[in-house]
Amino acid sequence: LPAPARGNTGGPCAGALAWGVPVSCVAGGASALKTWMAYLSSSGGSPPGRPENMVHHTISTRISSAARASSKIRTMTWNLLRLGAMALIVGTLAACSSAPDVDTAPEPPLSTRAPVALPGDAGPLPPARMQPKSRWVPVRWAELPGFSDDALHEAWNAWVRSCERPAPAFQALCGEVRQLSIASSDEQRAWMVARLQPYRIETHDGQAEGLLTAYYEPLLDAARTSGNGYQVPLYRPPATLGQRKPWYSRQDIDTLPEAQAQLAGRAIAWLRDPVDAMVLHIQGSGRLRVQEPDGSVRMVRVAYAGSNDQPYQSVGRWLLDQGLTRDATWPGIKAWIAANPQRVNELLWSNPRYVFFKEEPLDALDAGFGPRGAQGVPLTPGRSIAVDRQSIPYGTPVWLASSGPQVQLGRLVLAQDTGSAILGAVRADYFTGWGQEAGEIAGRLKQGLRLWALWPR
Repeated sequence: LPAPARGNTGGPCAGALAWGVPVSCVAGGASALKTWMAYLSSSGGSPPGRPENMVHHTISTRISSAARASSKIRTMTWNLLRLGAMALIVGTLAACSSAPDVDTAPEPPLSTRAPVALPGDAGPLPPARMQPKSRWVPVRWAELPGFSDDALHEAWNAWVRSCERPAPAFQALCGEVRQLSIASSDEQRAWMVARLQPYRIETHDGQAEGLLTAYYEPLLDAARTSGNGYQVPLYRPPATLGQRKPWYSRQDIDTLPEAQAQLAGRAIAWLRDPVDAMVLHIQGSGRLRVQEPDGSVRMVRVAYAGSNDQPYQSVGRWLLDQGLTRDATWPGIKAWIAANPQRVNELLWSNPRYVFFKEEPLDALDAGFGPRGAQGVPLTPGRSIAVDRQSIPYGTPVWLASSGPQVQLGRLVLAQDTGSAILGAVRADYFTGWGQEAGEIAGRLKQGLRLWALWPR
């Protein structure tokens, strides 16, 4: 998992005009930017009130593609110093806000909505871009389902986080991204049209449809010492981990004395249920309510610290291949376990991969975000995805569209993580948050997907 990419923000064009976006610096987007600036200067005043930049703790089981935006936008005549100060305040306090209300009114599927032409989205399109595992085909902004409706300010936290370790292509834009954290969704949308070019992501042979799944951060009870029902350890990496590749399998770790000897004294905490431990291994991180030896309880995070280098095998696929179930979602797997407790080890050992953890503190700011992804920045529920980095580089803003029985999504997300099972051109794992509700969505979400990379002009 973690493979941080470092970089610095700034650029030669930062600091001009109200948002630090000089027209001369917008390659291929000058007309859109002029339209936008004219729109903003059409009347005096300050920006209307809107929800604070917010972090979702969990995602509703029906996710609307947008929140309701202000009906009228008045102009902003703010100077850069004031913008920078307010952006810093918003970024610092973002984690203290609560989740926004979710619009549950019935909506047509994203794929049936008529595209809305956007001002400034004209001129010749650039050539296609090739990635090791995908082809990026340039398109008009009107092709992106839900782009005119998404509450973009909800995604801006994730974008500002990506700017902590930006991809080289986005370094020059990060100053503007931070300034726009206090803008309205309409202003953010106009800036995106001016500064970014959307590319439909396809396989090399032209397939644009892919697969969306989801992941989350389990929240589990644990104890610092074994006993009283807590008998399943979560281990730090053993000292000998790099000396043998692959290291012992999951079954070996559970049964071989020599493997257990190398893990002696390496337990971070102990869980009650081996299936919960398996879920934690698959998700890669989690939150623990740990009971300390003195009886106190505190919240900590356990994050991915390494693996035994064994291949990952899906326990759901094992059940299907054995003809033991037709429901390979986590609720279906748990139902099979409840009916077949004598076969739990057989199920668990079908996946030889074993994950080791490190303990991290969980203060008030950290608690408002997820664990650090492979980009090296904390994940934002509902706005971070794991991708195949051979198709989409870390830190890339991506438009995600997916319609299915679990969720209807048309929204801005950031490519900030990866996973051993997240492979292919049009493939994403959607971070839903933490706790039971997020887990229920993540355990069932498996539906079609389309992606668009948003790349600097």
